[in-house]
Amino acid sequence: MMLVISVLLALVPLLGIAWIVLSGSITTVDGLFMSLILLAMSGIVGLNVLLELRKVRTDKHGSLTATATSSGGLRQRGKVESVQFYESGVGQPNKSIVILSDGGAASNLLVLEGDMRNALPVGQKVEVTFRKESGHNVLVDVDYS
Repeated sequence: MMLVISVLLALVPLLGIAWIVLSGSITTVDGLFMSLILLAMSGIVGLNVLLELRKVRTDKHGSLTATATSSGGLRQRGKVESVQFYESGVGQPNKSIVILSDGGAASNLLVLEGDMRNALPVGQKVEVTFRKESGHNVLVDVDYS
């Protein structure tokens, strides 16, 4: 539904540009700037349409979406592309940013609590099970393939 609304919102400014051209006011300063503004609006919403289509395609073809487990956790699979560790300030948990890919163009960013550099070696295919605890993702299990 959001995709249909976005397509319509991308086409409405183009109709405005067509009206400006047909009325003959494209050669005025007002017509020129109004056309540029409408073209920018159409381009921004059109980019949203393209990103929504890409998201739909990735969800259908990739296995990078998190799936729920029977114990209430989440599970993701993929090849570990990189693991970056960040130390947080006092009172905040340290975080690791893990990038998983399915071997194609799609990749997924996963933020986990703690140091995951040893648990998730780069280049290894893994299935990560994690749970949300106090707003943070906590690693529960790693299955290496």
